[in-house]
Amino acid sequence: RSRANASPQLERNISRFTEFLTLVGLAALLVGGVGVANAVKSHLDRRRDVIATFKALGATGRDVFTIYLTQVVLLATVGSVIGLTVGAALPFIISAAFGKVLPLPLEATLQPDELALSFVYGLLTALAFGLWPLARVHDVPVAALFRDTVSGHTRWPRRRYLLLIAIVIAALVSVAVGLAYDKRVAAIFIAASILVFVLLRGVAALLMATARRLPRPRMTMLRLALANIHRPGALTPSVVMSLGLGLAVLVTITQIDGNLRRQFMATLPDHSPSFFFMDIPSNDADRFGAFLQTQIPEAHIERVPMLRGRIMAARGIKAEDMKATPDSQWVLQSDRGLTYTSEVPRGSKVVAGQWWAPDYDGPPLVSLEKRVADGLGLKIGDPIVVNVLGRDIAATIANLRVIDWQSLGINFVLVFSPNAFRGAPHTHLATLSEDKPSAANDAALIKSVADAFPMVTSVRVRDAIQTVGAVVNNLVLAMRGATSITLIAAILVLGGALAAGHRHRVYDAVILKTLGATRGRLMGAYALEYMMIGIATAVFGVVAGSVAAWLIVTRLMTLTFVWQAGSAAAVVLVALAV
Repeated sequence: RSRANASPQLERNISRFTEFLTLVGLAALLVGGVGVANAVKSHLDRRRDVIATFKALGATGRDVFTIYLTQVVLLATVGSVIGLTVGAALPFIISAAFGKVLPLPLEATLQPDELALSFVYGLLTALAFGLWPLARVHDVPVAALFRDTVSGHTRWPRRRYLLLIAIVIAALVSVAVGLAYDKRVAAIFIAASILVFVLLRGVAALLMATARRLPRPRMTMLRLALANIHRPGALTPSVVMSLGLGLAVLVTITQIDGNLRRQFMATLPDHSPSFFFMDIPSNDADRFGAFLQTQIPEAHIERVPMLRGRIMAARGIKAEDMKATPDSQWVLQSDRGLTYTSEVPRGSKVVAGQWWAPDYDGPPLVSLEKRVADGLGLKIGDPIVVNVLGRDIAATIANLRVIDWQSLGINFVLVFSPNAFRGAPHTHLATLSEDKPSAANDAALIKSVADAFPMVTSVRVRDAIQTVGAVVNNLVLAMRGATSITLIAAILVLGGALAAGHRHRVYDAVILKTLGATRGRLMGAYALEYMMIGIATAVFGVVAGSVAAWLIVTRLMTLTFVWQAGSAAAVVLVALAV
């Protein structure tokens, strides 16, 4: 009826998808902020002579800062309004052009609250990433402005500007974390981004120091490329920061995307039951199985005894006092299905302890699902009390199992030894699987079961499975769209970072051509320079992004992580091509 009461596995996957959207939004915000910083720095570089003229005519550092801060705010406002207009119109355009073929229903409406929030994000991002290059022009003397391009001296802004930058960044972080669907995911992502910023500064410094200390090669193009990497005013820090951050974010998002899609698609079993039959009386269980076999001879039928009970205590601790993890609390909240058997159930694998012998007749034993046991803090040998039909049954945990829930076969969190419920009244649960199901056969089977066994409840699950499959496929499609948005934003920022240094490259090329350099040598030197910077940065970006994705997938989303080599290679090739 809704995702709140769907199957636990589907509900967890939808929650993971919303966590992924949180990461995508923050990634786009972060990458866009780097683009703003590059744009402001490039703008100030182009206005260097104007700034020097202002100061020569008596303008103070505060005047210069105020002038260009006003420009940045106005440009950010105009850009945000353009973005809001395009963003608000896109749902209407998509609905009108592709509404009939979209896998999800789309009713386009204007969302004033979201538009206002987006506008706030735009201004805060522009200020948070643009204030640093703006603040640096306050205390630069006129003479230094003219030779700042070749000066290696790094200036820090005044304290009041640092305080202003800190306040704006704190406001942006508060809004991003406070309004995120999963605040923990947002906080961890922001902390990891700060760490990546610091590491990238180290990577740029190490790359420049290495280029400076390498012996001077005889090859002219290589010597020029190495000099460009470490010279005063080199583009290495900005390129490493933009390319490294963009790659790290893209690798993180694509790795999470690949692992989530793998998880989502794994939730769709290749072969699943068509029917569940519940409340089969014990004395009619064999006759019911034979009846189903005569109705559909080629079908596979599985039948197990079933009772219902509630966990009352474990390790001497009452259920209401146990500190269970969020993923295992559901086991304690109500009655659970139970069964008994002398053999390991199909779809289960014993991973700890030993299964009891077929003729076991000692004190009651129980087998517990491993993830639930870990969530409840239980281990082999611990006692557990389950109330069944008003009677408390005490048993000892004999082994732990891993269950393949995604097969949609019959399985239970708690499986007891056969002697635990000797003489207790109970019913049976059965499934029926067909190789070639049909709607006509389904209707006939439901009618025949109702006539022959009116007390048995027939549940047709094929339609539900198909519906779940459609939801999962739509989630996968939405994930690809969200990932594509981040990819496009990162590519634009990477291109902007390289374009920001175009003026310097033209100036260098003119000087070098005057000294006799050919076009081929210049192109070769620039290609070698970007190739060396790109390879070093790509290695860091892939490693940092993969580690971040691994932590998020395994620690936050509680999934197994498989490194997606193809996705990482594609991201690196796209970034290097830009």
